[in-house]
Amino acid sequence: MVFDSFGGPVSVRDVPDPVAPDGGVVVRVHASGLCLSDWHAWAGHDDDIAELPHVPGHELAGTVAQVGAGVQRWRLGDRVTVPFVCGCGTCAWCAAGQAQVCPDQTQPGFTHAGSDAELVALHAADTNLVAVPDGVTDAEAASLGCRFATAYRAVTGRARVRPGEWVVVIGAGGVGLSAVMVASALGARVVAVDRHDGALDAARRAGAERTVLAGVGTDVPEQVHALTDGGAHVAVDAVGSEQTCADGVLSLRRRGRHVQVGLLPPVGGHPRVPMSRVIGWELDVVGSHGMAAADYPEMLALVADGTLRPQDLVERVVGLEEGAELLPRLRDAPRAGMVVVGPPGGGAGGGPPPGGAPRHPCGARC
Repeated sequence: MVFDSFGGPVSVRDVPDPVAPDGGVVVRVHASGLCLSDWHAWAGHDDDIAELPHVPGHELAGTVAQVGAGVQRWRLGDRVTVPFVCGCGTCAWCAAGQAQVCPDQTQPGFTHAGSDAELVALHAADTNLVAVPDGVTDAEAASLGCRFATAYRAVTGRARVRPGEWVVVIGAGGVGLSAVMVASALGARVVAVDRHDGALDAARRAGAERTVLAGVGTDVPEQVHALTDGGAHVAVDAVGSEQTCADGVLSLRRRGRHVQVGLLPPVGGHPRVPMSRVIGWELDVVGSHGMAAADYPEMLALVADGTLRPQDLVERVVGLEEGAELLPRLRDAPRAGMVVVGPPGGGAGGGPPPGGAPRHPCGARC
């Protein structure tokens, strides 16, 4: 899946095979997600994309197809996934298990060609790759690489949600529904906000106790305050706009915590945030940027034992060509869950197909 200009057509065509970098690998892709972050890349909102044409895709699962010099932990055929933020593997942040803020990070689909292809190169494999456990499917593993893992860390690591707290999640797409599921599993009471009834239906299935249908004339903070008896303890903006960011901040009770996950395109240089409320009510406003591979085992254990069920967030399966058609429309398309771009039948099975033959590229949950 390739685009030759920002905001231009997306096509499906052959490109040269990648080569494993020193310390890295090439993965044969069995599943690769179509995410709103890919739309931001296509729209030209990410300065990390230095060259065109460009292959998007940053949520993936597959098998190691080529091993670069110096890799110690991985062998051909190993079944793996990877966070969408890959650390350099050598800095103090990576050594501390905080690769998601590595100053020399790489991101497939942004800093280099991504996973919407049969093969993708990944750097610093010993730091970034994650083994996919038996019982976790390719599509499930790929979905963890961006949206689910991002939501998991936003809710657990950044917001530190506690049982009984009210959590408002704004946007019931992939990240938002994942945040609803994670917060509910932690015993929180969740209010989901979205513009579409279908997305709110999905949020209720994921565990939301209350929902708010946003739209023209809807005062989201007012409704959230009424539903939560004074405001949410935690707000998660899973969309990324001035309006949704402000709605999250203004939906909080005093001394609440706002987690900004959705990317905010610049407006007049910088997005505006209601800082007078932040100061006056002593609100915490934090960013959350993916999750390092070092933090995956706890989340994967909850997926493996059924406490968390990312597979329930699948909305539908589409082919690669339809995925290319969907990418430019992601920003405004109704989203009631994750879409899988993959082989007929869904890419829902665990591991590679019999005989080791590769699946069709791009079979992940979106």
